[in-house]
Amino acid sequence: SLGGFFSVSTRGLSENITWYAEVDFPNEEPLKYTLQLAPQAPGFYISRENLAQKRDNITFQYIHSQDGIIQYYDPQIGTLRAEWTYNIQETALFQMPKMLPITRHIWHILGQVAHYHILDVSQMAPIKLPQQLRPAVLPGQNGEDLAPFLYNLRETDHDKFEVIEDSLKAAFPKFEALSFPSIAAGMIAMTWKEKSFRNPFYMNELSEGTLRFLWLASLLQSPQLPTITMIDEPEVSMHPELLALLADLMREASARTQIIVATHSDRLVRFLNPNEVVVMDVDEDGGASMTWGDSLELDEWLAEYSLDEVWQMGRMGGRS
Repeated sequence: SLGGFFSVSTRGLSENITWYAEVDFPNEEPLKYTLQLAPQAPGFYISRENLAQKRDNITFQYIHSQDGIIQYYDPQIGTLRAEWTYNIQETALFQMPKMLPITRHIWHILGQVAHYHILDVSQMAPIKLPQQLRPAVLPGQNGEDLAPFLYNLRETDHDKFEVIEDSLKAAFPKFEALSFPSIAAGMIAMTWKEKSFRNPFYMNELSEGTLRFLWLASLLQSPQLPTITMIDEPEVSMHPELLALLADLMREASARTQIIVATHSDRLVRFLNPNEVVVMDVDEDGGASMTWGDSLELDEWLAEYSLDEVWQMGRMGGRS
């Protein structure tokens, strides 16, 4: 958070914050990582950190850190090492010398987080301009790599590129194809061809909702999504019928990345399942609370109403 620990901890009301992560490891039991932060003027300190894995029904620890004493597993001595130089303000996972392959694996995975804000579609937005042809595995946080990403995908993974075009055809029945005309040395544009028009449209001629759907569909179909993908308000400027397709795309992508979406849109919630929704509320003490939708006993209500209608009636919370 840009506001530091004080902001993350609900403006000082929480005593500490704990993160849990479980990461699959090939041919092994999952790795379980715990990190706890506690307030300490003027900031915070790492009060607890643990990285463990089940081995033959025994919990094997790679990292054990408690109140400033950091121990890590050293294969040379075959046990936890406590005597080494470290910074108590940094995680042990980041500092461990000669990291084992298994700890490098979880460090690499947990380090992959991408946050996508509402797409800029102003007159001179990157998504509307010619773009440099370069290797791109994602469309960019503001669509600055959308054209090279899709061009490279068409050349290297045409099946995946066709999935994106099929999604566009489902969303926009008159859509035919994307093309990538060369503009200058090392620069390409992207055009959008429709059945009703002889000439294609350039990106600066498309509507805001069309650009945002194209960008999100491309993002969610990327073969190299990070471990965690966070998206703010994907419903902005989008027709309600497109949200059903978007929900399906997010659901499919969730098999390859952990997707976290922030929304205030009942239109989007309509196309989600209760077990895909986390309701955020502010409790009586001013702290933030989170509740999974499938724990709210909504079955009787959902027999007569859609999920968004149940939310509008205030049966799920999330109103404050």
